Amino acid sequence: MQILRGLYTPDTSPVALTIGNFDGVHLGHQALLNQLKAAAQARGLPTAVVIFEPHPLEFFTPQTAPVRLSSLREKLVCFSQMGIDRVHICRFNARFAGMTASDFIDTLQQKLCAKYVLIGDDFRFGSGRKGDFAMLEKIARKQDFEVAAVQSVMHDGVRISSTAVRASLAAGQLRRVHDYLGRTYSITGRVVHGDSVGRQLGYPTANIQLKHKRPPLSGIFVVEAHVEGMGILQGVASLGIRPTLKHDGNPVLEVHIFEFKQDIYGKTLRVEFLQKCRDEQKFSGISSLIRQIALDVENAKKWFEQHE
Repeated sequence: MQILRGLYTPDTSPVALTIGNFDGVHLGHQALLNQLKAAAQARGLPTAVVIFEPHPLEFFTPQTAPVRLSSLREKLVCFSQMGIDRVHICRFNARFAGMTASDFIDTLQQKLCAKYVLIGDDFRFGSGRKGDFAMLEKIARKQDFEVAAVQSVMHDGVRISSTAVRASLAAGQLRRVHDYLGRTYSITGRVVHGDSVGRQLGYPTANIQLKHKRPPLSGIFVVEAHVEGMGILQGVASLGIRPTLKHDGNPVLEVHIFEFKQDIYGKTLRVEFLQKCRDEQKFSGISSLIRQIALDVENAKKWFEQHE
């Protein structure tokens, strides 16, 4: 898969293209990408995806922007696994935000050589979000390229969206999240050195570097950890601010892997969240915290026994 920064390409061959944020790459996104691939194959075209970095709402309203479901790297991995040929990462800044909808369409056709454009049924683009499917369709008829819209994907009467995934993660409804994503929700990051508190408490942890300071879920979870070359490792994870140990701390993802003593600092670890055990809480002291950690580990191991 080719990754390009910006709305340009050295290749002047026509492409089948789609545009969006694709946060989480949920089943709605996957349906769109599969439709794009089918249309591209029917027309003998490669596929291209245009995404924005940062998320437009992070640019306009950083304090109230929605939490990220996936990092840029995780998003790119999903695109690659789905067989997308090219991804354009468009920097969303003041200049781009001021681009009119018609100029944006011209850019797609002239600089990216879009011959077929597929968008979600609710997608808006251009300054002031004035561009929509009707506008795209009208211009396409004049400029000789095809456009199509993909309908929303529903599950139990709910439209699958990044918003719905965020709400379910915040509520700890991981089974519903799986239904929306078509996979177990996970966070991938590099194992970094922490403050070694877990080791001091008798439960050493792998500390995962978080790309964003506002993860979409928090609490104590049964998890599976995936490290390249080491298979699937079972454990329990804490994702939160550790109120017993810190005041006003940033969120930290710590994974205690059962019966594991290998050095994995610097390695990339993918943490799959299987079941929420409880919310994060502040304990009266370290001894109370240790007792609860022991109980969390015991409960997580029982969960794995019951789900073998």
